[in-house]
Amino acid sequence: MTRRRAGAITLLATLAALGTAYYAQYVLLLMPCELCLWERWPYRLVALLGLAAVLLPRRGAGMALVLAVLVLLGGCGIAFLHVGVEAGWWNSPLPECNGILTPGAPLPAIPARPCDAPVYLIPFLPVSMSAMDLVYEAAFALTLLAYVIRNREVSS
Repeated sequence: MTRRRAGAITLLATLAALGTAYYAQYVLLLMPCELCLWERWPYRLVALLGLAAVLLPRRGAGMALVLAVLVLLGGCGIAFLHVGVEAGWWNSPLPECNGILTPGAPLPAIPARPCDAPVYLIPFLPVSMSAMDLVYEAAFALTLLAYVIRNREVSS
């Protein structure tokens, strides 16, 4: 597989994840919490890196894919944090998730969903969207990492 093809697949996989999140939010009307919104940022960065891998020459494409793996692993960390908050293992580090308002700041226009209230995409499947994201992102990162390792000349 060429680096451009790997970049295109990376771009499509990130757009699928973001598309699912936006579909759940705007079509199914599942309100995201603040951590849910944070989970989208790594995908946005990886989409740009996938596009860079498509457009850049060989060495630049390889570096973009290596950076995409690192960003995906960071995204796994955010998703794991969110799963832990939902499971009650720890409190969210975000004040918005804990019902803490900043003194003097106006109230939010849209009430925030608590971060410890899981959102279920598939009603009969008791797996939250953040847990699904963690599994998807980890599999995505490991698959891309396997590609990068198999093609070591990518980063050299």
